[in-house]
Amino acid sequence: MRIGIAIIVFGIIMIIFGLVLFYSIPTDPGLDDSLRSLKHGGTFVGLMGIGIVMAGILLRLMGREESPIQEDFGV
Repeated sequence: MRIGIAIIVFGIIMIIFGLVLFYSIPTDPGLDDSLRSLKHGGTFVGLMGIGIVMAGILLRLMGREESPIQEDFGV
């Protein structure tokens, strides 16, 4: 399942992008409203990225093939 890995990578990119947006914009009371909403958008993108990574991990785990059970006891 390559789609699970692709979703995980996309989620990690979103987390990094959210962190860059959040930490690159300073916290200042006189900050412009557009920059403030961009900083809050970074928080939203980072949290969405965490959810997407979790979804990718679940897809990866659910899409794996199970090994057949060996029932040869050699009695």
